[in-house]
Amino acid sequence: MEISIIALPLLASIISGFFGKFIGDRNSEIVTSLMVSISAILSALVLYEVIVNQYQENIVIATWINSGSLDVNWSMKIDSLSAVMLVVVTSVSALVHIYSIGYMSHDPHKPRFMAYLSLFTFAMLMLVTSDNFIQLFFGWEGVGLCSYFLIGFWFKKDTANSAAIKAFVVNRVGDFGFALGIFLIFYLFGTVNYAEVFEQIPSIVDKNLVFLGIKVNAIDLICLLLFIGAMGKSAQILLHTWLPDAMEGPTPVSALIHAATMVTAGVFLVVRCSPIYEYSELALNVITIVGMSTAFFAATVALVQTDIKKIIAYSTCSQLGYMFFAAGVGAYNVAMFHLFTHAFFKALLFLGSGSVIHAFKDEQDINKMGGVWKKLPYTYVLMIIGTLALTGFPFLSGFYSKDAIIEFAYLRGNTTGYYAAGIGIFTALLTSIYSWRLMFKTFHGEYNNKKVSIEDTHESPAVMLIPLILLSIGAVFAGFAFKELFIGYDGINNFWKDSIFFLEPLSTDHPPLWFLILTPTLVILSIPIAYYLFVKNKNLPEQIANINNPLYKFLLNKWYFDELYDTLFVRPSKSLGLFLWKFFDLKIIDGFGPDGISTLIKKFSIKANKFQSGFIYQYAFVMLLGFSALLTFLIVK
Repeated sequence: MEISIIALPLLASIISGFFGKFIGDRNSEIVTSLMVSISAILSALVLYEVIVNQYQENIVIATWINSGSLDVNWSMKIDSLSAVMLVVVTSVSALVHIYSIGYMSHDPHKPRFMAYLSLFTFAMLMLVTSDNFIQLFFGWEGVGLCSYFLIGFWFKKDTANSAAIKAFVVNRVGDFGFALGIFLIFYLFGTVNYAEVFEQIPSIVDKNLVFLGIKVNAIDLICLLLFIGAMGKSAQILLHTWLPDAMEGPTPVSALIHAATMVTAGVFLVVRCSPIYEYSELALNVITIVGMSTAFFAATVALVQTDIKKIIAYSTCSQLGYMFFAAGVGAYNVAMFHLFTHAFFKALLFLGSGSVIHAFKDEQDINKMGGVWKKLPYTYVLMIIGTLALTGFPFLSGFYSKDAIIEFAYLRGNTTGYYAAGIGIFTALLTSIYSWRLMFKTFHGEYNNKKVSIEDTHESPAVMLIPLILLSIGAVFAGFAFKELFIGYDGINNFWKDSIFFLEPLSTDHPPLWFLILTPTLVILSIPIAYYLFVKNKNLPEQIANINNPLYKFLLNKWYFDELYDTLFVRPSKSLGLFLWKFFDLKIIDGFGPDGISTLIKKFSIKANKFQSGFIYQYAFVMLLGFSALLTFLIVK
């Protein structure tokens, strides 16, 4: 059963990718959606076994690498951590597959699209079920490759091609650090298997290494290198620039990549490696700082964006920041809890935005929408549920997980924890404001689209709405249903077991009452504030932007990260590339290499051809010269 979970998406991808034109579009959609759905059902059964019977297993599928001391198997590690990820990945992927049947109905390349989705799912399942760093890296690179295919699916659009290349290149920066971390692990421990590595960690706590001329603690270095990989994949600040551009791909891609799969890989990596990170206070502080900085940065940028998908993308970036600073304060189980709940409401919002874009004939600017809540009643209600869950409205899933992150950061009791808690509260307020801004400008106020009449807007078909309804159930109940299991005291001991390592037990204290009610109060108060700003007095935000124009431009241009990287890295790289091409390639390599040799031979051939004149006296003269040279040589010798 367990092997079928990862085998079915791979088989679906092969069938749709290689035989799609033979079996037809409809059959390709049915095969891929059915197989991934079966995989989701089997994943739910595995999670049930883990919860009820404390099921754990390490299933070796095949021997992969056996070279010297390097022994790597392709295997499936089934424990509570991988079981949770299996459910998240397969359930969201199955719903995205079904949704795509309706959303991509007019696309001429549906089999290829469905094949990419299934292959992406397979790569992610390989990643989360790995029992060693090599298999983890294989899945890691697999989702990176598939993201390139999916983001650039509409390859005739220059913007889609650019976005795909950008995502691929930026992730390679993080992956380089990740690869160095794996090399260092093998260098120190002689193995890449999780169990063997984690067992040896206490023995090198005091070991130091020289890296780039600097003496550093070995565990600190491993953790920081692995975290660089996590930063790239999970779009944390400094390596985040690919995420908003990735919205050039079809909306189902956005939901799959940015809700449940690729971007959560970094969080999963840190949590899986908790037996290493628990021994590195430096790395945990770095993770906390990066996480809270990302959460704040992305929320500020989302405040002023007008593209509906980019707003939700920056929201993803911000929520990933919450997950990281939860892991940074040692609350790995809380990070996983937010990852779990976030997958449902974020996929709901992405697919809901796809329904809106579908109704507006591919329009994504929220300033060109409005006044359609009666025309799209189901989408409207479902997106409200997703928005309430995202903002942490009381008793929806986001409320339980996000508030838990802020509470555990506060209970950490150190300066970093207090800062993280404070920024977490302020970011929660910003999240609520930009989320309701999106809702009010999209569905309320005056209708602002000049290309599509309001009469032509219509609700999405059932095949697109059913996945939204199922995701909304998770957005409402997932937090309440799994809170005790994931972050309750008994849950830490019984559910997570050895899959998450705590050097010191998490605090079971509770913050003061005022602290507990602060975030929910701000979230609730932000709704009428947002309604007043974006519905009742729509000129006020514009006036505020004009008064604070430098700040507005700063946020609108995403803190100028793209411009900064363009100046520091892109332009110098292009200039260096052009120089190397024109000077070394054309003049030196081509001049003295194959082209130079061929030119030289051609010149000698032309000269030699002149001797083929047909006159006997010229041939006799050449023979005389040759004879004279030979005679001279013999006499001298």
